[in-house]
Amino acid sequence: MTDSSVAAPPAPAANSPAWPILQFPHLSRVQLPPMHRVRLSHPKAEPIASVEAAVAGALRSSRRLQALPAGSEVAVAVGSRGISGIVPVVRATIQFLRSRRLEPFIVPAMGSHGGATAEGQAALLASLGITHEQTGAPVRATMDTVVYGRTPEGIDCHFDAHAAGAAGIVVINRVKSHTTFDRPNESGLVKMVAVGLGKEQGARNVHRLGPAGLSQVLPALARIALEKAPIAVGIALVEDAAKQLVAIEGVEPQAFFQADARLLEFAKSLLARLPFETIDALVVEMIGKDISGAGMDHAVTGRADIRGVPNPTRLLVSKIAVLGVSPRSHGNGLGIGLADFTTVDVVRGLDLRTIYMNSLTSTLCEKARIPIALPTEKDAVSAAVATSWAAGTDAARVCFIHSTLHLDEILVSPALLQAHADDARLADAGPPLPIEFSPGGTLLTRCR
Repeated sequence: MTDSSVAAPPAPAANSPAWPILQFPHLSRVQLPPMHRVRLSHPKAEPIASVEAAVAGALRSSRRLQALPAGSEVAVAVGSRGISGIVPVVRATIQFLRSRRLEPFIVPAMGSHGGATAEGQAALLASLGITHEQTGAPVRATMDTVVYGRTPEGIDCHFDAHAAGAAGIVVINRVKSHTTFDRPNESGLVKMVAVGLGKEQGARNVHRLGPAGLSQVLPALARIALEKAPIAVGIALVEDAAKQLVAIEGVEPQAFFQADARLLEFAKSLLARLPFETIDALVVEMIGKDISGAGMDHAVTGRADIRGVPNPTRLLVSKIAVLGVSPRSHGNGLGIGLADFTTVDVVRGLDLRTIYMNSLTSTLCEKARIPIALPTEKDAVSAAVATSWAAGTDAARVCFIHSTLHLDEILVSPALLQAHADDARLADAGPPLPIEFSPGGTLLTRCR
């Protein structure tokens, strides 16, 4: 029987699962610790003063762009990640190309994202503000590819057909850590060439060998594409923990690997991280593809959960509860499988087709699994604390975060704060206050 205080979740859409509402009365008796609201400081860098000037400088250095005759078509490759200032960067790129009497157009460089359809990828770019009206250039989306060659492992190098037909290509991407494991080249220009512009088949080819595909096949495919495709220049972006652009560099194609490795070290030095070693219960208010490729950053949660790849050893989190999926993810709750608990509303809002397509392409299926789904957010939080192996409420090391990308303000229990009382990164701790919920069990005490 459904508790009258719990609102029934909305009827599921065509690709969303129905889910039963199961009551566990003992969860209402779980004692939750009070929480301190804490400001968490992170490394900083000087933000870019003028995006337009930085982009123009990056493109002005390209010898291949300078060599293109007037009227040449230039493809501008843009991905699906939520990059800070991506619209101004793309707009400035288009303006520069037009000032050189070139004819730019935009291509989605996002592998199998957007449901692995041209329409879905164009719509995903539009949701980021990448449209003809906003940037000044048309979007040409296709899933068709050309094949440039084959790796030593016998894997074909696919490449976006529209981009391949252009006289030049500008590759725009953020350099950052990836969501699985450390390696010299993670997310950046190299990955966009091999996976993003490889479209669905390129993404599948990279991931078909699991972790070995990322460390071996991806670089091999990128080298083939860099040799055969008309890539003129890359624009490498770096953000700090506050999502400010702190680096915009023009990179010649032959330097993609070296620039990615160098800027990756810089990007990692600016990452937001939790300063804890052990958390009994971590409550994540929001996951999403715009937050992390895996929904949640493994360096924050301590969980990669990929067979054959060890989890980070610095952080142990006993239980994780996820309370929402970002609107920009459009139901793609990939990464929900890393949680132990969530709510029925979250599950009923998932677009399983998109999640499953992502998993079938990446071959990493664990992140698509659905955890224990409870009627309310209060139930999910209570279950995470109750099953966390903490000795009691006073000893429970509990942490609430908005997302693994937004860690400026967090909530921590007294036991967790006391264990890190001397850490200078934790500041402005307010008094411990009770965790509040609405009568229907919705969390009211949030990080933002």
